[in-house]
Amino acid sequence: MSSVTFEQRAHIIVLGNEKGGSGKSTSAMHLVVGLLRDGYKVGAIDLDARQGTLSGYLVSRAGYADRHGVSLPMPHAISLHRSLEDSRAAAEASEAEQWSMAHRALSQTCEIIVVDCPGADTHLSRLAHAAADTLITPINDSFVDFAMLARVDPDNHAVINPSIYSEMVWEARKRRFARDRGRIDWIVMRNRMGSTEMRNKRDVGATLETLSKRIGFRTVKGFGERVIFRELYLQGLTLMDVREAGLPVQLGMSHIAARAEVRSLISAIKKPPPRAMAEAHAPAA
Repeated sequence: MSSVTFEQRAHIIVLGNEKGGSGKSTSAMHLVVGLLRDGYKVGAIDLDARQGTLSGYLVSRAGYADRHGVSLPMPHAISLHRSLEDSRAAAEASEAEQWSMAHRALSQTCEIIVVDCPGADTHLSRLAHAAADTLITPINDSFVDFAMLARVDPDNHAVINPSIYSEMVWEARKRRFARDRGRIDWIVMRNRMGSTEMRNKRDVGATLETLSKRIGFRTVKGFGERVIFRELYLQGLTLMDVREAGLPVQLGMSHIAARAEVRSLISAIKKPPPRAMAEAHAPAA
């Protein structure tokens, strides 16, 4: 079996932008757990191994399961580090080999691979973007984060030109299409959409709509600012684990809304059904 066959067996979901604090790792960990609970075999690649937010979360998750004697779904996980080679060419070659090995290893057993990118422009991040089937770019719902997508006229909020990151995504799309005629479905995820500052919220939405038509993405509502996300992170848990983990959590309206946000994001991703489900519904030979 060729390496190309390996690489095509998994749907690649990349969480990427070039700004920290936008919710990439929170989104990645909830996607991982939600997809596992939907019956998918899931792999996870942490490209921000120095920060280690996603990989640290998964270590905490395994530790919680061991300490409390509970069964929690876990992905196959790999962390990649930036190369320490002296020359840029040698470093990029080393990182390309790391990425290829990780991608191939997980693709042999996983149906979906979730990749958490660093909040910076790195070679590993570019490799992941160019391999993506789905690219999810979380942004906080303000013009501060909007600058990561495009430069905007301060007076009328008209889009002046796409950002360096948007141009990088365009290059990744061209590389993906040239390699296997695949297309990247780009989703911009609007996080922390509060009920206040309605005018700003409306203006951001209108400008995103204009930009989406220009550079080709679609928008979805993301995650609200919820304390429960941060509290459960320390234990490697999500609200979808409450029953198995035996947590003394009374699910209030905020918690129910948080779970609905996760389910909505998962539903927005154009992905094949879990292989087990597809086989169960396949007609008999």
